[in-house]
Amino acid sequence: MTGRTTVRTAPRLYGRNSQLREVAALSDRLRTHSAVLVVTGEPGLGRTALLDHAARTFDAGPVLRVPTDRPRPPHDGVRALLRAAGGARPAPSAGSTPQALLETLRAAAGTAALLVCVDDVHLWDAPSRAALGRAARSLHTAGRVGLLLSVCGHRPLDPDLAALPVLGLPPLPVSDAGELLDEATCAALAPALREELLEEAAGNPALLLALARRLSTAEPRGRRLPPRPLADAGVLASVVGDRLSGAWSDADGLPLTVAAALRAADHDDVDAGPVLAATGRADGTPGPQAPRSEVLVLADGRYRFGSDLVRRAVYAAAPPGRRRRAHRALAAVHEAGGHRLPALLHRAWAATGSAPRIATGLAAAAADTTVPASHRLRAVALTRAAELTAPNGPRADRYTAAAEQALLAGSPGHALRSLARAPLDTAPPVVRGRAQFVRGLADRYDGPVADAHASLLSAAGLLAADAPGRSAAAALAAADAAWTAGRMTECQEALGGIQEDPAGPGADRTRDYRLGMRAVLEARFDRAAAPLRRVVGDAAADDEPEVLLRSASAALLLGDLPSAGRAGARALAAARDRGSGAFEPRALEYLAYAELRAGCHALARTHAEAGLRAATATGQRNTAAHHHAVLALAASIEAETSVVAAHVGAALTTARRHGLAQAATLAHWAAARADLGRGRPLEAAERLGPLVRPGPRRGHFAVWMLAVPCYVEAAALAARPQDAPEALESFAVWAGLGADPQAPAQLLRCRALLAAPEAADDLYLRALDLHDGTAGDFERARTELAYGKWLRRRRRLREARDRLGAALVGFERCGAGVWAQQARGELRALGAAPNTAGTGALARLTPQQWRVARHVADGATNREVARSLSVSTRTIDYHLRNVFALLGVRSRVELARLVGQAEKSGAHP
Repeated sequence: MTGRTTVRTAPRLYGRNSQLREVAALSDRLRTHSAVLVVTGEPGLGRTALLDHAARTFDAGPVLRVPTDRPRPPHDGVRALLRAAGGARPAPSAGSTPQALLETLRAAAGTAALLVCVDDVHLWDAPSRAALGRAARSLHTAGRVGLLLSVCGHRPLDPDLAALPVLGLPPLPVSDAGELLDEATCAALAPALREELLEEAAGNPALLLALARRLSTAEPRGRRLPPRPLADAGVLASVVGDRLSGAWSDADGLPLTVAAALRAADHDDVDAGPVLAATGRADGTPGPQAPRSEVLVLADGRYRFGSDLVRRAVYAAAPPGRRRRAHRALAAVHEAGGHRLPALLHRAWAATGSAPRIATGLAAAAADTTVPASHRLRAVALTRAAELTAPNGPRADRYTAAAEQALLAGSPGHALRSLARAPLDTAPPVVRGRAQFVRGLADRYDGPVADAHASLLSAAGLLAADAPGRSAAAALAAADAAWTAGRMTECQEALGGIQEDPAGPGADRTRDYRLGMRAVLEARFDRAAAPLRRVVGDAAADDEPEVLLRSASAALLLGDLPSAGRAGARALAAARDRGSGAFEPRALEYLAYAELRAGCHALARTHAEAGLRAATATGQRNTAAHHHAVLALAASIEAETSVVAAHVGAALTTARRHGLAQAATLAHWAAARADLGRGRPLEAAERLGPLVRPGPRRGHFAVWMLAVPCYVEAAALAARPQDAPEALESFAVWAGLGADPQAPAQLLRCRALLAAPEAADDLYLRALDLHDGTAGDFERARTELAYGKWLRRRRRLREARDRLGAALVGFERCGAGVWAQQARGELRALGAAPNTAGTGALARLTPQQWRVARHVADGATNREVARSLSVSTRTIDYHLRNVFALLGVRSRVELARLVGQAEKSGAHP
């Protein structure tokens, strides 16, 4: 007898903060007038839990809960509501039903507010739904009554309900689903099983908990394999419930046939013609829809399920014989239409046991690039071909091929599970090498990059004899993994031993890129330029996402930002066109980096946000960490500290677990730049010092030099100029290489910040001249700001006003709000009043008083503020007394509230 895993029901509604705010807002509105809200979502997403929470927390009056039993006669739903509300008389007719409802609700509310919660309104009879919808639209006549309804699906289908305000419940984000699973299982799951459960549940909290409950006590830690499939018919039925059972057992099998057809489709809908033909209705008519309105939707000649969970339940609950009959019928229809791959797939699903002939044909069709199919569908086909392959056949090769396609589709978890089923111990070296290649790439996307490096080097060795092109690609991927980890020596070793390769099928297409990268690592840009330019040029006529990504990377190494942007955009278009989920987040990453380097922070943020969504959807946490770092850098010039901190924290969480030195350095730089922008130079200098100075804590070799200008400025403003020269001289070498268009101007600005007064003036002017030849407003505006501050301190007020005004315009043009505040403060100190200056009480503060007020509002003590601003505690006491007097506040709490309100509204210096 085997025990079951104890799964606790977590009381917290994970991932529903915005929905909880909407429900709370409805409750607040009921204090003055009526309100209605329809909660939508597929089974298991928590509609009932949200209604329970609303009922439990409502304190403005009575709460009325209506039973969710399925009414059957007309107006039975309304009668149930009337009975629950205390109404004695039934609804006599459709015309008087809405009025009867309103009168009953008005009487039940009395002088208080009334919240009415009705779950599963879609199960009511049609007249009741219509009456409820009409009553809801006239709810303002019933006093302070709130209607909180729930409907299965992404929107109400009834016209009377569809016009009401809708609150959708989407699937949980992976992070929230993971928290729910960890709390429910006391974090007792093995990592691989945890990831598989999260993927299987697809953000459905009820399904996730049901999957966890199904595990025995020996399975969570991997001591025993979990049951397969993880979500069987019983688990799915427990989440969906039995209310749809009649709909999915239709005599003609239409719902089951649609579910079977969708298994071989790349979209969430299928053409109605082949499906109807497979059910025996060749006349092209869909038949009566009323019994199936809860299951199937027919639109524009295509069938889809209203809920993907219901689709899975329909297929899993059908007897195996009926499933096979549906697949055979679909196979015959596709064969008649000449659709080779779907026809073979359906034949394969109709087969039982070993079927070598079907397996061979299916594997060949999946490998045929002339057959139109997505990587995901090819992976499905190859997996089924492997399942039907005899034990002594090419099963390992087919599982490995399925893993390769799953990886290209952006599903590293599926790829690794395919490899786990492959009998690789008896496979030839080339198959083992391909498997190691997949393992290494999966870890590079979503695992420790040191492990990825080892697997990829092993793959390069196994593939060298039979597949030299793949071997070279594996070696380059190993170098990329070492680069991400910040291990320069290992990166150079992976790139070593490059030989002349003859042209041909096995030629090394990565040779120029590897030569260029190795020269970059050796700081030989004179040797790197030619091969890297060839990489950029050779990709001009290519449409392979991987080739275009190499071109974008080469252009970034050369400092050719326009070419990097073009190659990244083409790689993104190619990845989307081919359905290559593995490449889309990386293409967006290169685009975001190019725009960040060019100073186009808003564009970088847009692409990083899209990249983060794509990386999260495809399980690429390492790529997601890089996007978080880019978003932190973009936010460091334009957003509140909390936004920067959130992205920095997310980036560092993955970076620390998986050894991502590059992402970690970018994140620390973002945090430091946010400190510098908000007038905290000492904190910025302390963050950046270890990253840019020589030593074991130095940041990633491809990033730390980009942060040097921030460090020099922070050190100068924090009265620590003696700390900067060593880092600045290293930056001078970088600026002289020509790989960064902004670096020469930044170098002169840094020298001006540290220079004697007689030299600084000329250095600032030369820096501005160099900025004229580069794109990007942000860096030029920073130089104008630094120069304007320098001029103001020397009482050259007219010149200072001109420079600070130009800085303000530049910062506003590129959306650098935090830095624009500095420019406004400096202008105000000159007696200028820029049109965009803050208004209200805080506008009377000097820049130094504003800095003190903001630090105190953030919770800092006077001593901490003094340390941050490099002044004495007595000076802070003096400024703070003046701040309190000017603003008329009596406590730090009042000051924090005033500063917070001003920052949200923008009404501050």
